[in-house]
Amino acid sequence: MQLWKRNLFACWVGSFVTVAGMSMVVPFLPLYVELLGIHNLARIAQWSGATFGAAYVFAAIMSPIWGKLSDKHGRKLMLLRASLGMAIVITLTGFAQNIYQLLGLRLLIGLISGYLASAITLIASQTPKEHSGWALGTLSTGSVSGSLFGPLIGGCLADIIGLRQIFFVTGFFMFLCFITTSLLVYEDFIPTNCAPLTNREVWKMISNPTILIAIFITTFMVQFANFSIEPIITVYVKQLLPDLAHIALVSGIVVSASGISTVLAAPQIGKISDRIGPRRVLLACLILAGLAVIPQAFVKTPWQLTGLRFIMGFAIAGLLPSINSLIKCHVPNAVSGRIYGFNQASQYLGTIFGPIIGGQMAANFGIKYVFFTTSILLFLNAIWVYLSGNLRPDKSV
Repeated sequence: MQLWKRNLFACWVGSFVTVAGMSMVVPFLPLYVELLGIHNLARIAQWSGATFGAAYVFAAIMSPIWGKLSDKHGRKLMLLRASLGMAIVITLTGFAQNIYQLLGLRLLIGLISGYLASAITLIASQTPKEHSGWALGTLSTGSVSGSLFGPLIGGCLADIIGLRQIFFVTGFFMFLCFITTSLLVYEDFIPTNCAPLTNREVWKMISNPTILIAIFITTFMVQFANFSIEPIITVYVKQLLPDLAHIALVSGIVVSASGISTVLAAPQIGKISDRIGPRRVLLACLILAGLAVIPQAFVKTPWQLTGLRFIMGFAIAGLLPSINSLIKCHVPNAVSGRIYGFNQASQYLGTIFGPIIGGQMAANFGIKYVFFTTSILLFLNAIWVYLSGNLRPDKSV
């Protein structure tokens, strides 16, 4: 097996386990909060939201920092740091005795994360240019699969082995991820003794700063568009069919539809990106995503909603890999870790603010307006990406 393909395999496994480990707590987190002594329903909801979001807030803050260190000390070292650190902290979470310890450990998970950004940087820097779209598309299916199957695995394990034991199992798999990364990933990295560049110096090295800003906002919008709708899916399904049995199951199918199509399509769209350029694929997918969101406001059955979410998944499949390929085109390898870190921070921020703003908008204006607003923002994002790219044309995209 070629070296870059072996690295891709190891990083895919690590990305899947990392994201699954962070999202596995979703179905049972309120139950774990209650187990730690919080019994009032309102306070359970508050603490569940706080402990879940805390990891992503600090992950967003730390991603550029870890990216900067990966440029200085190597991407493999950051992969090992993140996987071993998360293995330890997730295992300790199973020993939490009160809600404050749980919150502190969730904060610590966010602080020591950074596996995804380092994995993307490693694959982008080592994959031959003619295969980078396919490789980054394939890598993205690891994190998407983790977010798709993590909650499902967590919910099943909670019933089978108990709440605390889930953290021990997850910690064990994160440790296996550390071993896999240690044995399989190879990086010929030469540390530099030069003083670290300031953000202003890094910015001067970028060939097209305008499109890089557009890329960060696009990454935020991709996550925002995907997650702004998730908190209201169950309520929307109930509105469509008030007497529907197994509403939780049907809502889960609706939510997972976009993830399934994303996993199926990402590598193939990555190949198309290698042929025609990532910027064209990015623009096409932004427009497709915007078009797929609008009719979701007018569906009459949950199955129509599922079909549209499935179509939207094809657009999402092309967005993040194209974004990562664009970064590779515009950013020197010496500072790519820091830039991918900023981009990962944008993704985490979209994950945080999407559900918050979507839920508030649905509560104050109605569910349909969440779809309308999301669609408008996607179209505006597509226009900005188009204009920012034309300000200073780059033949590489």
